[in-house]
Amino acid sequence: MATIERETEGSTTEYFDVPVAGDHVERLMREVFGEHWAQVAAGPIIEGSAWEIRFPAPPKLSMLDGYLTVDVGAWHFHLCVNDHRGAPSPELARVRRVARAAFFRSEGDSCVPGSWGLRLWNGRGEQMITVFFPNPHLDDELRRLREPRWEKTALWEDLRRRFAGR
Repeated sequence: MATIERETEGSTTEYFDVPVAGDHVERLMREVFGEHWAQVAAGPIIEGSAWEIRFPAPPKLSMLDGYLTVDVGAWHFHLCVNDHRGAPSPELARVRRVARAAFFRSEGDSCVPGSWGLRLWNGRGEQMITVFFPNPHLDDELRRLREPRWEKTALWEDLRRRFAGR
């Protein structure tokens, strides 16, 4: 079942939770960054800061102690998406690992009428990353379209159906 949250600026975000047990999130993120890297933008989105990084080439993906490394050469990032045994305590391992993952659909955004994405949070409820999927309101150069192209939500719909069960 989806949950709906009202944001402070008036937009609404509908979340579709993804199971986080086992390697479910790892498999999802490997597919997103391994197969669909050219279609997504990713980074943390917090009040006052929005990182929407697009990948110039296919990233190299590797795993070490629960951390998925997404490496494009000049830069890389790590996400703790599976069991992490190298932490000094079990509590810290729990905090570092993805505790919640959810696909989302927002309406009433300030830049465009809506957005489609995936968000991960750690064990403290802090956002780890947001992945934005193709937006039907924008062309490939991120310019506003006169009419939405709803077929651009197909990747988000497919992944949400397969990984969130909706």
